[in-house]
Amino acid sequence: MTRDSSAPSLIVGGAASSPRAPLPTLPPLALYIHIPWCVRKCPYCDFNSHTASPVLPEQEYVDALLADLDQDLHAVYGREISSIFFGGGTPSLFSAEALGRLLEGVEQRIPFADDIEITLEANPGTFEQEKFVAYRKLGINRLSIGIQSFQQEKLKALGRIHNGDEAVRAAGMARQAGFDNFNLDLMHGLPDQSLDDALSDLRQAIALNPTHISWYQLTLEPNTVFWNQPPVLPEDDTLWDIQEAGQALLAEHGYAQYEVSAYAQAGRPARHNLNYWSFGDFIGIGAGAHGKLSHPDGRIVRTWKTRLPKDYLNPAKSFQAGEKALTNDEMPFEFLMNALRLTAGVESRLYPERTGLSLESLAEGRAAAEQSGLLQVEPSRLAATERGQLFLNDLLQQFLT
Repeated sequence: MTRDSSAPSLIVGGAASSPRAPLPTLPPLALYIHIPWCVRKCPYCDFNSHTASPVLPEQEYVDALLADLDQDLHAVYGREISSIFFGGGTPSLFSAEALGRLLEGVEQRIPFADDIEITLEANPGTFEQEKFVAYRKLGINRLSIGIQSFQQEKLKALGRIHNGDEAVRAAGMARQAGFDNFNLDLMHGLPDQSLDDALSDLRQAIALNPTHISWYQLTLEPNTVFWNQPPVLPEDDTLWDIQEAGQALLAEHGYAQYEVSAYAQAGRPARHNLNYWSFGDFIGIGAGAHGKLSHPDGRIVRTWKTRLPKDYLNPAKSFQAGEKALTNDEMPFEFLMNALRLTAGVESRLYPERTGLSLESLAEGRAAAEQSGLLQVEPSRLAATERGQLFLNDLLQQFLT
């Protein structure tokens, strides 16, 4: 799932006085579509999701999404869409008919790349073989299945509505429906989870042979049930053992870590997320969706949409809740907090191409980070060391004044 986060306004060494040039080329363009409804809200979830009513307003919501997109078309500048991600909530609650009408409307407005990646998030409890065959026929070519765990007691603790058998069947049904590219979403550090429990979940996921595994630690987020009523989580030593053993197990079975919590078979990283982490552009439509849009004159603008579905569907209210043009002071941190999550980092040339700022504006911070062993000494790349990956916040601090 696409995790939108807002960073505080931070000043990066040298950036305040650096002139920002017009962008030589605009970055690739993606589309994020937010479907905000779930069967039930999970106690750990801090995403913009809401319990669904018995009948979803599919027709009205698709109409609103297309009208929302129309208002962002000024920032396309002749580009095509390289990827689409349906996030939520649970997008698979929507019918194939509704998603088909939406995709048709999007393509009428913005051309699709020939090799476009279109991902749909789904939960095992919403899997229906006929529906998923229909999704595949629409051109949706990648699924992200929210498993979280295969163990019943862990699923119950997480408030999930599916069981382990349904999770296993979901992967098989995805393949039978024609999806040869799918992700399994798995969590670790769960309430009372042991090392053996965590590795058992991973082994089961690997046995299903997904092309991609998102494996990340449960964290307690504000404004969630778990934040107010925290469960008993494993000790730090156990969490460290789980992380080390899990990474080794994934690597042993051909899942290369390319981002903090993302592992993929060769040639199968999520292209939508790669674009996000490499400071590409994305239009965000739907209740609470965030976007990031670059303009040829060098302006880079973050946008966010009206959060509550009832307000988003209200014709009297604006789709857009706000926008913010990034300042020179904010730009380096905005770029680095994403790019340095990638284990290989990014080519150094991408920094001036996508921010309009010079590489020299990072020189002082780079030198300090390299000296502390957090940043690789490699002029052609901006990439964290293994230690830097573990202490990413400390690495980013090297660029603050």
